Amino acid sequence: MSLFKKPSELTAKPGIVGMIYGQPGSGKSTLACSAPGAVMLDYDGGVNRINGAHQVPTLQISTWEQTAEALAEIKATPEIQTVLIDTVGKQLAFMEEYIKRNVTFSKGGNPVEVNRDGSLSMKGFGRRKQMFVDFIKEITVIGKNVIFIAHDKEDKDGDNRYFRPDVGGSSATDLMRELDLVGYVQIIGTERTITFTPTGAYYAKDTCGMPGIIPIPSLINSDGVVVGENNFFCKVIANYKNRIKSNLENNRKLDSLKQEIDKNIELVTDADSANNFVDWCKSIEHIYNSAAIAKSRISRKAKELGLTLDMTTKKYVKPAESAKEETTDGSAA
Repeated sequence: MSLFKKPSELTAKPGIVGMIYGQPGSGKSTLACSAPGAVMLDYDGGVNRINGAHQVPTLQISTWEQTAEALAEIKATPEIQTVLIDTVGKQLAFMEEYIKRNVTFSKGGNPVEVNRDGSLSMKGFGRRKQMFVDFIKEITVIGKNVIFIAHDKEDKDGDNRYFRPDVGGSSATDLMRELDLVGYVQIIGTERTITFTPTGAYYAKDTCGMPGIIPIPSLINSDGVVVGENNFFCKVIANYKNRIKSNLENNRKLDSLKQEIDKNIELVTDADSANNFVDWCKSIEHIYNSAAIAKSRISRKAKELGLTLDMTTKKYVKPAESAKEETTDGSAA
């Protein structure tokens, strides 16, 4: 049995990994709290900046060891569906501090993960990267979602300005590889917006067909009264999962249809059955590239049978029969 699965046999990723980043005061943390069944690991002390009506159960982290304790509770609590990390930059700082406190030493007694100036060595950064990847896998493998919150950082390329998540060092690249969705939050005029569509001006990532710039619903009016339900990211995650589910269903439909095409192509033995196959292909609902697959199959079968396609009637014919008909009516005498 092959280790490789056909597209129709694939399974959906248990949990999604997303990121929300953007301008200060743009409501990133509040938006993240709109995810389903959310709890927050607050590394940045930012939970108190969220309106009480929109806060979620939160662990205010003071040491990295608390993260392991939190993961144990998260795994044991079915009601927890999403883990919010506020902020990812601070989370990495806690990892770094943990590595420095628990540094390993070489046989010569020299620290392996830390340089003489106290910064992480290459091995130290490698250890932090592995801690980071392991953290994500521990949560997503049991079907829960992870949403990272980050500040934005402005960079320049010549005269062009662009924004990226402020993660720090090579960890940004490591993180981006793990993300399914990245939304950039910004304030346009007086309206808060988010976009998952990447441009030259900012980094974003869309794997579920989200529209361009999306207005974020107002939750509190000018008088400070709560007027809206904080459920935006519930809809985003539901849309993502429905998109993946639809893709998997279409993969199965395509696999089934390819088998049906191959079965019907075996019944093609002459011009009439070839034309019947073409008519059948026109009558069915195609998925992905199934029409092209069917066209390729019938073209190859027609060539094997010595059939040609009459460009006037768009029907397959036997060349000898076509010539005989023309001679009988005198057109080719």
